[in-house]
Amino acid sequence: MKLTGRTILITGGSAGIGLAFALKFLELGNEVIVTGRRQAALDEVKAKHPRLHIIQSDAADTAQIAALAARVKVEFPKLDVLMNNAGILLYKNLKATASDLDGLMAEMNINVGGVLRTMSAFVGILTANKGTVINVSSGLAFVPLPPAPIYSATKAAIHSYTQSLRFQLEEIGVEVIELMPPAVKTDLTAALSEGGASLMTTDELVKQSFASLKAGALEIRPGQSKTLAWMRRLAPGFINRQLWKASKKLVPVAVG
Repeated sequence: MKLTGRTILITGGSAGIGLAFALKFLELGNEVIVTGRRQAALDEVKAKHPRLHIIQSDAADTAQIAALAARVKVEFPKLDVLMNNAGILLYKNLKATASDLDGLMAEMNINVGGVLRTMSAFVGILTANKGTVINVSSGLAFVPLPPAPIYSATKAAIHSYTQSLRFQLEEIGVEVIELMPPAVKTDLTAALSEGGASLMTTDELVKQSFASLKAGALEIRPGQSKTLAWMRRLAPGFINRQLWKASKKLVPVAVG
C-alpha cells in the first residue's frame, strides 16, 4: 500500500485503534478525516490534533452514512483510502433470555452493517480514484471469544466479506486490505485487561501493521492473531477450549 500523499477516511477514529492509525497516517503527510458517534469526543481530538478533519457520523445509521458519503465527495474529492474501523464489543450471557431483543443486533448493525453500507456508499469515489479499502476485523475471526459471541461472529463475517470484496474489486483497481488485530489495549477491551489478558499496545499494533502495509500485505495478522489463525488449523478444538477457559469469567451474570 502507498502510505503517503493519500486522502484517508477512518470510521470510529476518535479513540483507540482508529485514532492511532489516523495519527500515524497524519505523521506520514496524508490528509486524514475521522468519524465518530459523539461530537464531544471528536472536538477533543480536534483540539489536540488540529490537522485532523472530523465529521460526526454513526456507522449504524443509514441516513448518516449516506450524508457522510455525500459530504466527503464534495469536500474531499481526492479520497482514496477508506478504513472501516468503527465497532463495538458487548459481552453476552447466551443462557439468559434477552430483555431487549433489538439490542441483540447492536454489534451486527455497527460491525457488519456499518461496513457493508459504508463500503457501498464510497465504492464509486474509491473506484474513480483507484483507492484502497482497509477493513478491520480481528484475530477472533478465526477463534471466537465465547463471552463475546456476537462480536466474534461479526468479525468472522467481515473476514469472509473482505475476501469476496477483494476478488470483485481487483479488476477495477481498488486494493482491499484486511487488518486482523489481536486483543489491543483500548477502552473496548478494558474487561479483558482487568481479567489479566495480555494486550498489545496501540503503538505496537501500528508499528507492526505499517511494516506489513509497506511490504504490500493484503491480510495483516499482528501478534497473537497470527497464532490464533495457525492454531485454528492445527488444533481447533484445543484452542477454542483454551480461549473459553481463559475468558469464562467475562460472561455476564444472569439477572432474575
